[in-house]
Amino acid sequence: MKKPLLSCLLGFVLLAAAALPASADGGDILIKNGTILTVTKGVIVKGDVLVMGGLIKQIGENISAPAGVRVVDATGRFVLPGIIDSHTHIALAGTNEGSEAITPEADVGTVINADDTSILTALSGGVTMVHTMHGSANPIGGPNVVLKTKWGRPSEELVVKEALPTLKFALGENVKQSGRTVQPGQIQRYPATRMGANAIIRREFLKAKNYMEQWDRYNKAAAAKNPPKNLVPPRQDLRMEVLAEVLRGNMVARCHSYQATETLEFMELAKELGFKIACFEHIWEGYKIADELAAAGIGISVFADSWAYKMEAAEGIAYNAGYCAKRGVLVSINSDSGERIRRLFNDAAKTMKYGGLSEEEALNLITINPAIQLGVDRIVGSLEVGKQGDIAIFNEHPMSAYTRCDMTIIEGDVYFDREAALKDREEAAKKAAAPRDKGGVS
Repeated sequence: MKKPLLSCLLGFVLLAAAALPASADGGDILIKNGTILTVTKGVIVKGDVLVMGGLIKQIGENISAPAGVRVVDATGRFVLPGIIDSHTHIALAGTNEGSEAITPEADVGTVINADDTSILTALSGGVTMVHTMHGSANPIGGPNVVLKTKWGRPSEELVVKEALPTLKFALGENVKQSGRTVQPGQIQRYPATRMGANAIIRREFLKAKNYMEQWDRYNKAAAAKNPPKNLVPPRQDLRMEVLAEVLRGNMVARCHSYQATETLEFMELAKELGFKIACFEHIWEGYKIADELAAAGIGISVFADSWAYKMEAAEGIAYNAGYCAKRGVLVSINSDSGERIRRLFNDAAKTMKYGGLSEEEALNLITINPAIQLGVDRIVGSLEVGKQGDIAIFNEHPMSAYTRCDMTIIEGDVYFDREAALKDREEAAKKAAAPRDKGGVS
């Protein structure tokens, strides 16, 4: 009974090993004769992209490969920037710290799981970067982290240090724990209502402002020519330290919300307290307040479909992403999943039917738009000279229903090669089926 399990494990190990980048490439690669979808600089029908040392050095036609540089023939295929998922929870050893309502000290960046096979799943769909987030169990959750999907590399090498520091907030049913059964003798965690969610967030920010003022007074006194001899610093509070960074503008808020009313209330709270909201997550009623979001310069990261799956999503519509984009809101499409992440291009294409977006506008939703939202558009999100060589190669246009990702490249190294993976799968199957020595593992 142990043999099938061993065979499966062996096959997976061999397949995973094949997905590692070829060290011989060294971040140097030339992609030839593909249809280049640059996103920001138009389309090159039969073009080349040269990546050297992990950065795009040249884009154009008839580029010659420098000596020793690997050449990939993309004839008949489409070459585009690596896809970016702006909201997911993959590659973590923990998502929610739901034991308390306020947990900004619970940093998901400290529990990166580089062995999560969802990374390989993401690569198979052309995804090269993810914003992996604290869950939505808390009105104020923890800091999030942006990662490259460098399967097989140590967790430290996945982190994108250029990205905006973001802190997770949440409103609605998840926060008030709708449907939770409170056992006899238990007290339901506050908040249990929508009004309580914004109220507790205000309370904590006011505490953080007071905390900052205490430290300002102390630092001023300590810097004086003759500081008081009995001067004692305030007690350090890890939760207040994180919220203070938000109030100082060193971190931005990413807020899980669904209903328009609570979203507007959170926006008013940001105005009152002076912190910046970078993006609302999911926000199925975003179409109701698209003009307000656009005026405030706040982006949204949404699903393409799957609305009405719970009460607060009951008024969600398929046209949400497309409509908001047409109204001037910076929109990205996310997966919020370790499985759907491989089909983000399909989800983006749905906005062409539901919203009337063009192929170019739909592609923006999974490339340059999330890059802007994450503060990394200067290094990724489009194919431009000087940007990092994060590239996906598709056999058909990425907005086609029949397309697939054939190759995913990060900083000039191939992390996913469909043809090579299929060959390795066949080899793994042959090895697993071959007779084993009696003295071996059984």
